Amino acid sequence: MPLNLEQKKASVALFSDIASQAVSIAAAEYRGLKVSHMTALRVAARKNGVVLRVFRNTLARRALEGTQFACLADALTGPIVLLFSQDEPGAAARLLRDFIKTNESLKVRGFALEGKFIAGDQLQAVASMPSRFEALGQLASVIQAPVTKLVRTFNEPVAQFVRVLAAIRDKKQEAA
Repeated sequence: MPLNLEQKKASVALFSDIASQAVSIAAAEYRGLKVSHMTALRVAARKNGVVLRVFRNTLARRALEGTQFACLADALTGPIVLLFSQDEPGAAARLLRDFIKTNESLKVRGFALEGKFIAGDQLQAVASMPSRFEALGQLASVIQAPVTKLVRTFNEPVAQFVRVLAAIRDKKQEAA
């Protein structure tokens, strides 16, 4: 059913609103996917904090113009589902990776991440990106390592002195 101009404007506005809150966008071709599988994908997306929408490609291209996701415009051909990662850049990629294990008919077209287009065959690389909490944990360990080494370095002379005193005490007790 054709959309009138007002419906098209509303669709572009909705797309722009969702895209403005997204960190990354993934595009996948859902040709051949059963309705039950698409429903399962929607449920999994909701659980993982990923917004899943199907838009008309021409309206999606128009909404992407002038945004950091404009590089994704060439991938918008055919029946495309768009997955918007709201918090973590790799959330949509992890969702697609896990979903493709059981449904091979879903084909990843590409990702838009920080203004760059990443081809669909790079799914594993994008999916392996750490989550926000994992990245913060890695950062904390990197920051903590030099401080820990410094404390150990300052503590070592004192510990060595105590070991020497203990050795002297042990020798005296053996001699006595």
